[in-house]
Amino acid sequence: MKLILLSGGSGKRLWPLSNDIRSKQFLKMLHGPNGVPESMVQRIWRQLDSNKLVDHVYISTSKQQTDLIEKQLGTDVSLIIEPEQRDTFPAIALAATYLHSIQGVHPNEVVVVMPVDPYVEDPFFMKIKQLENLIFQSGADLGLIGVTPTYASTKYGYIVPHKDEDELESGRPYKRVKSFKEKPTEEQAGRLLEQEALWNCGVFAFRLGYLIEKLKKNGYPVDYNKLVALYENLSKISFDYEVVEKAEHVIVVPYQGYWKDLGTWNTITDEMNANVIGRSIINENCSNTHIINELNIPVAAIGLSDMVVAASPDGILVIEKTKSHLVKNITTIVDQRPMFEERRWGWYRVVDFQKLDENTEMLTKKLHIDAQKNLSYQYHHHRREVWVIVSGEGEFVLDDSLRLIGPGDVLEIPVGAKHGIKALTDMDIIEVQLGSKLEENDIVRLFMSWEELKTYLNHT
Repeated sequence: MKLILLSGGSGKRLWPLSNDIRSKQFLKMLHGPNGVPESMVQRIWRQLDSNKLVDHVYISTSKQQTDLIEKQLGTDVSLIIEPEQRDTFPAIALAATYLHSIQGVHPNEVVVVMPVDPYVEDPFFMKIKQLENLIFQSGADLGLIGVTPTYASTKYGYIVPHKDEDELESGRPYKRVKSFKEKPTEEQAGRLLEQEALWNCGVFAFRLGYLIEKLKKNGYPVDYNKLVALYENLSKISFDYEVVEKAEHVIVVPYQGYWKDLGTWNTITDEMNANVIGRSIINENCSNTHIINELNIPVAAIGLSDMVVAASPDGILVIEKTKSHLVKNITTIVDQRPMFEERRWGWYRVVDFQKLDENTEMLTKKLHIDAQKNLSYQYHHHRREVWVIVSGEGEFVLDDSLRLIGPGDVLEIPVGAKHGIKALTDMDIIEVQLGSKLEENDIVRLFMSWEELKTYLNHT
């Protein structure tokens, strides 16, 4: 069995902490082992490891998220990179062609696809393991996991099983699927519960050959590199609509354990083990109020009930918990670049941005590079940079010339100059960019690892 974790989306419902680069699954707000905060992706990886599934896992993600995944999970994670974000059908199709044409996975091997961020306990992974045998036992095209609802929710999709079958009482741990209903009204949800419908938690299982044949039939290439080449032309459509709802024989395995979608401030604060994160003060007159503060200034709350206060370089949010679903509407109004990003080497925070004249922009950042980590050896087409080393020591290479650097050093990097830096100890740097077009994608990487760069320098 192969397991594909889908890591996409921007998690805009958790603005201002989440953005297009740092999606909700990377926010370290959950209670991990020994009280150390962990993210959703770190939690699910830890659970997969304890359930002996981690060796079978691939993560499907975008280029923008690869640094964060490697920073939080390590560099040994198997990644399948989407050229751009489309939707779950293109992502799963690309992953299937990767397994088929690059990895040479047998057509009869079962592939299980699931989100990277469900909040579940260990019994959920027992259901994941069952899917492999149940696909063959039932002869189904697709196998799903359905969560037994605890209330008539309008937030989730529903899986409706056949009423005239009683597989569970006959000893079968699955039911045949009759139909699906996406995000019903409250009245519809009530009727769905009467039909013993289950919440759709986004888990799909199928034989690899089933999806490969489906792609061929619909005119898609099943070679990974060919699908990558036309990826931008694929329709933005979900796997549910394109495949699941058109399949002839679908089964669902009911799951009665704990499952939660931590997609809003209301739900994620329920799972925090403290009311404050960061420099925050909550007065004793507050009740059911949480503060999450990523700024270097204190945030205080007095006399608040059922509120969330979230502060980051991207903005400040104060919201009543029951209105958490409305945050997504705010992000359509706030149009700015992410002001804080975590990278495989550390993090950076935007300090200031100015447009000096029609052809010149200035961007100031604070960079933190973790000890023994490095930025890639790179150059830029449209900007020059000035770096001021605030603290820490490291190695700096400019146009193939290496030297040691430390606090107080000022490094000038002209447009087009090749440059890279490695921190020997934790380093803080103030970076000033000047140019006609200051964009993150104005970067040409020559070497990612410092070892490769040093080998190159020794032969020049």
